[in-house]
Amino acid sequence: MVKLDLDSNRAEVPPREAATIIVVRDAPLGMEVFCVERHPKSGFLGGAVVFPGGKVDADDASPEWASVVDGGQDDRALRIAACREALEEAAILPVCGGSVTHAALLDLRSRLVKKEASVIAFLREHALRLDLGALRPFARWITPIAEARRYDTRFYLATLPRDQSGAHDDHETTSSFWARPADVLARWEAGTVALAPPTHRTLEVLTRASTCADAIAMAAGACLDPICPVLLPYDGTIALALPGDPAHDVRESRVPGRSRYVLRGDRFIPEDAPP
Repeated sequence: MVKLDLDSNRAEVPPREAATIIVVRDAPLGMEVFCVERHPKSGFLGGAVVFPGGKVDADDASPEWASVVDGGQDDRALRIAACREALEEAAILPVCGGSVTHAALLDLRSRLVKKEASVIAFLREHALRLDLGALRPFARWITPIAEARRYDTRFYLATLPRDQSGAHDDHETTSSFWARPADVLARWEAGTVALAPPTHRTLEVLTRASTCADAIAMAAGACLDPICPVLLPYDGTIALALPGDPAHDVRESRVPGRSRYVLRGDRFIPEDAPP
């Protein structure tokens, strides 16, 4: 079960900026995506399977990054946050000017935790740059007004850098795996993993991609207008209506799929609004 704190009477809280990175790789049976499971005691989406990501920190907008990044000028702090969180939660770091191995990233992550290193210093030492241009905007989700903790999250798509494989940190994330989007959804259907609606919908969209090239093409045509679900009572329970649903004030759909998520038991199930 995904832990959400929804209250229709809650006063609106301004959302904090955040960024998520959807890392994909080609595999013999079809494109796979890297997923991590959040610690069950996490205050937000505890126990859920998600893509690596988190809130934007003030240091992500530091001018010091200018000499060690490539691309992403308009949303640089968001892309830096996505890369930083990918390193911290998944031991993945998009770079250009060379490559960095999985072992080196594990060592860097360990030293970051001990305050013995910085990403900027690491990049300078190895004559690398953070490849912000490798991140392709894929979607933008804003936490419902009814939620206690709110985030304005940009979803970016990136292919797995060479010589890297990904690994959870055993702190914020307790497990990790590579799987085809359809297989993650099958685990959700079987009740073995928990997915929040934005993750579920992103995986549904990605089931149409057989290769990383397919996913990149999808990103190029994706709608980047914000998706902010609206909480409403429905059918003896509650539902989260997406843009395009009759109960939402945004009339046009902004993501393919069913128009709402209805709480059935302990899960939000995608359904269409009644005729």
